[in-house]
Amino acid sequence: MKQENADVVIVGAGPSGALAGALLAKKGYKVVILEKQSFPRFSIGESLLPQCMAFMAEADIDKVLNLNASSLGFQFKNGAAFHHAGKDTFFDFTEKFSTGPGTTYQVKRADFDKLLADQAQQLGVEIRYLHSVESIDVSSNEPVLTVVDDKGENYQITASFLLDASGFARVLPRLLNLEKPSSFPVRRSVFTHIKDGIECSDFDRNKILITVHPEQRDIWYWLIPFSDGTASIGVVGKLEQFDQSAENENILKNFVNQDPNLVKLLKNAQWHMPVNSITGYSADVTHLAGDNYALLGNAGEFLDPVFSSGVTIAMKSASLIVPLVDKYLQGESVDFEEAYEQPLRAGVECFKTFVSAWYTGDFQDVIFYPEQDKKVKEMISSILAGYAWDVKNPYVAQSKRRLKVLVELCK
Repeated sequence: MKQENADVVIVGAGPSGALAGALLAKKGYKVVILEKQSFPRFSIGESLLPQCMAFMAEADIDKVLNLNASSLGFQFKNGAAFHHAGKDTFFDFTEKFSTGPGTTYQVKRADFDKLLADQAQQLGVEIRYLHSVESIDVSSNEPVLTVVDDKGENYQITASFLLDASGFARVLPRLLNLEKPSSFPVRRSVFTHIKDGIECSDFDRNKILITVHPEQRDIWYWLIPFSDGTASIGVVGKLEQFDQSAENENILKNFVNQDPNLVKLLKNAQWHMPVNSITGYSADVTHLAGDNYALLGNAGEFLDPVFSSGVTIAMKSASLIVPLVDKYLQGESVDFEEAYEQPLRAGVECFKTFVSAWYTGDFQDVIFYPEQDKKVKEMISSILAGYAWDVKNPYVAQSKRRLKVLVELCK
């Protein structure tokens, strides 16, 4: 069997893998990314948060994104709008507590992910598409991966350090038995792209629209407009809230028809794409790093799509791990639990506090409260913009206690 070597091997060429690869390549390392699929390929998680722009700026990818956004149909985004039973509210991400970018894009992930991967290649990363990891051995100092290439032939590649950026495929958790049940119940999402045909003058295409089901507050919809007149539409609920015998398209259309505002907005919509579904996407792991490997983004923990935190957490993990891998490869001792896992999970826990409160209805009460304090709203806006690691923000540093008090005030 053919034997190869690299400084860093990354499994998966999605946002966390491409960003980590780009940052490591800029430092002069030989980086090989193994990607099971070919790009472009469809993915959800299309409404970026402004915090992502800061992470992409570390590899100058933000410039490439800005240059190509218009031609790819990406939509400028400056906030999030919410609707429930005739009530509307919104957050403007430029009006936030934390410093950093306040705007970003709503992206078609097939093109966005390819843009990032192409930029990583421009910086010297070798991406091997249609290469599937069959087994991993991390018992020695250097991880060894057995891989099947695009011709069906096996080879082995040895890395000084291994990063798993495989997303929902969760390669290392699966092969190394790191899986742990999520604290969230099993939910299902059904989604597609449409030609939205929206003519309402008060609809703001610069914001994602999150709609709460008029009767069942733990069911919600996303509507993510793109600049070319298309949009991503999806619904999320617990497994038992869906008709398991119905086709995906009928399920989604039926749910959309239950909300009068969505019916009004999408009266001219053309349903021209297949409707897909994901079930049981929330996941966790026993740990995020070992002596010679680390898990990035969704390969570690995925919460829920409600506040579009997935890509932000993925990019934060890449930004956080790269300086540590650099130290490790330079022969320095690195405590990955203290320097990587604990700080990454701190922000994830902040997001988790607000996601959990969303599904109980408590955070919805806060969002739709009519007499909002400007300073408090700016702090909440920061978290919704992705700044969940800014401990200067009281709602980050003490998220559970602060949110509990705020909920009681709004009730």
